[in-house]
Amino acid sequence: MKIFIYSTIDPALQDQLKKQAPSESEVIFKSNLSKDEIQKAFATTEVLMGNPPASWFDKPLPSLKFWQIDSAGFNQYKNIELDIPVANMGDFFAHECAETMVAGILAFYRGINYLTKFQLQKEWKGQQIRNSLENLGDKKTLILGSGAIGLAIKKMLLGFGTEVKTTARKNPVADIHSFDDVLNELPKTDLVINTLPGTADKYVSKSFLDAMKRGSVYTNVGRGNTTDEKALIENLKTKKLAGAILDVTETEPLAIDNPLWDMENVILTQHTAGGSTNEMQGKIERFITNLTKFSANEKIENLIDLKTGY
Repeated sequence: MKIFIYSTIDPALQDQLKKQAPSESEVIFKSNLSKDEIQKAFATTEVLMGNPPASWFDKPLPSLKFWQIDSAGFNQYKNIELDIPVANMGDFFAHECAETMVAGILAFYRGINYLTKFQLQKEWKGQQIRNSLENLGDKKTLILGSGAIGLAIKKMLLGFGTEVKTTARKNPVADIHSFDDVLNELPKTDLVINTLPGTADKYVSKSFLDAMKRGSVYTNVGRGNTTDEKALIENLKTKKLAGAILDVTETEPLAIDNPLWDMENVILTQHTAGGSTNEMQGKIERFITNLTKFSANEKIENLIDLKTGY
């Protein structure tokens, strides 16, 4: 079996992956190849791990039999047609994403974003913001999406005493299922947390943002294209929204001239929410689990449909 690892893996973990792969497998790593060799390995592989450019799938791949995407999101591949099993990372990043969002929200409400700047500037100004600090437990929260990340965030927020509702089109665990009901909920909501996939393009539209409660906070750990960023920036500039915590943006890296960089009421976590010291180790373990199931003709975990986006 020919296995091509497009993911960047350090030498020690490469050795581990080779040992865990089925016997008689040929494991090839992108990081060990030249540019021409990478294209050849991709075109002839039977099993693929990682996220190569979507344009590479424009040509037929007659050898490819199984693909393990190493991310939770895969909107960039929505137009690809493959008659093979494809899996993503499922709930692998959920807890880390939830922790980052809750950390960012707490930092905003408790003034940590300002206090950190005061510290760097050696300015003792804590008393100036003391009376403006807010409690997370007092907030009414709406989580867009009821997938693994949304439910992990909900669990954490409930621990603070926060009132939480979640949304979904069909998932029965959600509290709200229609967009009209979401719009009706926004004027009563202090905190909106977006965990939506890329298929929900511009779900957080100008009309959505305009319907949000004055002084509320917006956060996004879903995909950058789900938010009308121009409308978001305008609402932040006018202080209609108190602030935003953004792990994702429409364009990444964020352009140097984007106003979000300079806004004191914005915290940018730069698409780090799913990260951890054991991230690549965990990706390898999930890949090996699915590779073993694929080799044994067993049901693969976290199978997805590229067309539907989940």
